[in-house]
Amino acid sequence: MAIIRKLAITQFRNLNQQYLQPGNRLNLFIADNAQGKTNLIEAIYYLGHNRSFKTKSIKELIQLEQQKFQLDAQVDNYRIKLEKSKQKTTIDIDQLRLKNSSNLSKILPIQIITPDKGFVVNGTPKNKRSYLDWGVFHVEPSFLDDFKKYNKTLKNINTLLSQQKTQALDNWFLEISNLSVNINQLRYDYIQQLKNTNSNELVKELSSLFHSIDSFDYEFKSGWPKEVDAFDRDSIYQYLLKNKAYLLKSKHLNYGPHKASLKFFLNKKEECFLSRGEQKTLSIVFWLTQVSLLVKNNIHPIVLIDDISSELDTTKIKTILHYLNHLKIQTFMTDIGKDLSFIENENPILFTIKKGIIKPQ
Repeated sequence: MAIIRKLAITQFRNLNQQYLQPGNRLNLFIADNAQGKTNLIEAIYYLGHNRSFKTKSIKELIQLEQQKFQLDAQVDNYRIKLEKSKQKTTIDIDQLRLKNSSNLSKILPIQIITPDKGFVVNGTPKNKRSYLDWGVFHVEPSFLDDFKKYNKTLKNINTLLSQQKTQALDNWFLEISNLSVNINQLRYDYIQQLKNTNSNELVKELSSLFHSIDSFDYEFKSGWPKEVDAFDRDSIYQYLLKNKAYLLKSKHLNYGPHKASLKFFLNKKEECFLSRGEQKTLSIVFWLTQVSLLVKNNIHPIVLIDDISSELDTTKIKTILHYLNHLKIQTFMTDIGKDLSFIENENPILFTIKKGIIKPQ
């Protein structure tokens, strides 16, 4: 069970030398706009993912006239330290240096609900893959290795295509066909587990999020054309051989798992025809379904929710927080704090943030 017991933030945006001991369940951070609410959520997210959900620029994260930022946390029985400068990243777990961040994500699984990252329903394919693969990574042990091999193979193929080198292409086509089938199957199996988790019991628990929802469904889009059987190696391989001339002309492989997506439906209506309110509600249901599935697999992620009242009404907020408490999930939530009556029954640990200073209330 992932629980952040202590957290220190140094020189991350406007948060400098901040230390807090959060509670095991709901932690609410109250602040006006531009005081550091989202910066806190971003710092915790960064600690679990070794990246931001807002920017790729390290310069934006490090305070002016400083050379680095540091995030330090006690997570369960692990001590995690992440230090990042413009030139170097170091990640230590119990004083042992990590070569990559996959072990970090295993120890500190984090799910986020924020408009800054974009809603899943009617979101971009990249964002859909991001949430999908986050779940697959945690429940399917072989996924990460196949994913890394696929990206390396894809890079080699694109290099050969751009350089118009055809001799080695067939072998790489065979390799990427095998890896594609593995990744497609793992993603598909995970989605089937999600659908089983998204049962009547879950819908009942989240009933106040629904009005006249009879059927919330989603289907996997493999990233391959319709004529290709995405679960058959030979079908993919023959497609690549048949279209080699086209691929050499385009100079890159524009089909495959790196183009995969999800397609969402509400009462058989496609996501693009849904209102923003419906898209938002169904996105939350999808996120909570993922969290529920991880809990069933004895993995308790930490949930981050930024500026909750700007996006959701009181009834939806109550439902979400009650459900997360029911799952015994540690949650970090920010709000402007005009009306806290919606949260009183959940016994939150309260903090305030003012000009980057975090204080328990």
